[in-house]
Amino acid sequence: MLSPHITIFTRQTEGLEGSPQLGLALGVHHTRDFLVEEIGTLAMVQVVAEGVRCAIATANLTHENVHFVQIKCPLITASRNTQSVSTITQDSYKSMAYSRGAAALGVALALEEIQPEQLTNANICTNYQLYSSVASTSAGIELQNCEILVLGNAVNSHSNYLIGHSVMEHALDTAAVQRAIPKATNPGQIINVFAKAEADPSGRILGCRHTMIDDSDINHTRMARTVVGAVLASVIQDPMIYVSGGSEHQGPSGGGP
Repeated sequence: MLSPHITIFTRQTEGLEGSPQLGLALGVHHTRDFLVEEIGTLAMVQVVAEGVRCAIATANLTHENVHFVQIKCPLITASRNTQSVSTITQDSYKSMAYSRGAAALGVALALEEIQPEQLTNANICTNYQLYSSVASTSAGIELQNCEILVLGNAVNSHSNYLIGHSVMEHALDTAAVQRAIPKATNPGQIINVFAKAEADPSGRILGCRHTMIDDSDINHTRMARTVVGAVLASVIQDPMIYVSGGSEHQGPSGGGP
């Protein structure tokens, strides 16, 4: 239950009126282009982490006040994938997961949710005990770098908006949605909700079997978006929300920010 819409973020730096207050602030950073063999690897994690730090600095935020990091990242395409280089996978669709996972771990590293010594190439898309509680990453064919948007609450903001977050432990975790709302504002002033969705890779949810991963007709990421979109819309009674599929290292396995 996702209604087509567009959400536009703007940043004003001149002509500000009134006194600064705690409110929404955003930072933006574009990384360099990645070599095809860097996508989904520790090299990508490190570049993204530095980019997130830069975006946080431009927004005058602290780690504690960051509530959402949206990243658009690249994937491995057939035209770029040649036999002359070694890539994390030969499959473009699988490369999306590796790219999302590496970008999310970059967020976790930048926000000190994980430590550098915990990370190896082998951890990416295998050790889901490592994750960020605020990352939302998605991969696309239209770019070769990472576009980073950091959202948080700054003490010197002139915005009338606030942002808060929580983490869904599973796709039906309505309590997480309800916990996030008062951290931002009162229920009558919700502007938008952003979430990650994932079909639990264990094949089970709340102790019961699910069949999203086994369906041969519809990809499981689309099913997961449908489920989580309906859960969110039912809680806030508004279908104009954003749900991104594929939550590798974005919240706990089967859940998401």
